[in-house]
Amino acid sequence: MPADKALIEKKATESDVAIITIGRNSGEFQDRNLDNDFNMSATEIELIKNVSTAFHAKGKKLIVLVNTGGVIETASWRDYADAIVIAWQGGQESGNAVADVLSGKVNPSGKLATSFPMAYSDVPSAKNFPGKQISNEVEMLIGGLQKGSKSEVIYEEGIYVGYRYYNTFNVKPAFEFGFGLSYTNFIYSNLKLSSNTFTDKITASVTITNTGKTAGKEVVELYISAPSKKLDKPTEELKGFAKTKLLQPNESQIVTFTIDARSLASYDTKAAAWVAEAGKYTAKVGKSSMLIQQSSNFNLTKDITVQQLTNLLVPQVNINEIKH
Repeated sequence: MPADKALIEKKATESDVAIITIGRNSGEFQDRNLDNDFNMSATEIELIKNVSTAFHAKGKKLIVLVNTGGVIETASWRDYADAIVIAWQGGQESGNAVADVLSGKVNPSGKLATSFPMAYSDVPSAKNFPGKQISNEVEMLIGGLQKGSKSEVIYEEGIYVGYRYYNTFNVKPAFEFGFGLSYTNFIYSNLKLSSNTFTDKITASVTITNTGKTAGKEVVELYISAPSKKLDKPTEELKGFAKTKLLQPNESQIVTFTIDARSLASYDTKAAAWVAEAGKYTAKVGKSSMLIQQSSNFNLTKDITVQQLTNLLVPQVNINEIKH
């Protein structure tokens, strides 16, 4: 809502901290819009700027709480905020959960399950969506609802969805997949692989140490970089994640992952099979898809067909998929 500067100044005098909530609705049969949805409205931007200016002038901070079911643009306004809390749409207990995090009763340990792009044009499907109109028919939906004329969308991003695209093509997001802050700090050390040569499986272990002054949990993410001589591959793919126990200051925990053949495999469309390609693999552990802390290599000496399948529902049109 719009708020005049006089009200904002009054609140800046009376309050210890400012909290602005940004909300978005979503539902079945409704695609999101670019303006006033993914992109912030002019009123929202003005409110954030004015509240930030008033509270910062008095040495006070601004928290922006985001209640959405999906991503929004943050790059144009994030520098005005001292903290951004992505609460998603948490339901009836979200107020209690947010209060616990903001008050410090709970140390946040969530990580983003999707990338927040700098701009909609950075999203790999942006140039394809919403596609082209293919008829003037009115399509009847469940419950008698009506939708406009039918359209066809040909998605060309292929395997390059989300962080796989941003990392591989060096497109910097506003906040990357797997990103999340804490009231403490964690150090990653001593990454060990059970073997340098893959046969049946490999275990990867890493030591996580709380080096801050507050107890907290850390989500540890395992990514694999695979050889790409035969099949196009992203620079890395998430293959596992785990959360530590509540670590006290200076306390450590060893986190272990199991890497099996399926973890190494990619789908070969021509062969209709999941295939792990021979070559050098890199196991990477980190705080996010862009904050890798430790890495180690291992080798696969020959191709492994992990699962043989049959191609069904073959596309009826040519798809010019993005290639690296």
